[in-house]
Amino acid sequence: MFNPEFLTTDSNDGHEGNALIEYLQDQSPDVLQRVAKSASTDIQDIIRHNVQGLLGMLPGEQFEVKVTSSRDQLANLLASAMMTGYFLRQMEQRKELEESLISDQEMAVDTDDLNL
Repeated sequence: MFNPEFLTTDSNDGHEGNALIEYLQDQSPDVLQRVAKSASTDIQDIIRHNVQGLLGMLPGEQFEVKVTSSRDQLANLLASAMMTGYFLRQMEQRKELEESLISDQEMAVDTDDLNL
């Protein structure tokens, strides 16, 4: 799912001083893999559909599809997918919290109904 080799950069590629890339490069591949796998299948499906929509979706068995892009454009696509994933994960957590709160409210005992 996540290729840590993607983070290897040349020293002349204009990314000197990029704190996020440096932080990611300092992480072990196991940590990066675990974080990447933590996304639910729903989130993965949405991101996959979004990226395919941006790139164009033609069936591979009927067409020979080749996508060309510059490094900067590909980096922008990756950044967009990462932000989408972050946003979707936050919304998923919010949904789970709301469902939990609704469930807790439904199970709460009203002391007025106990007739004590």
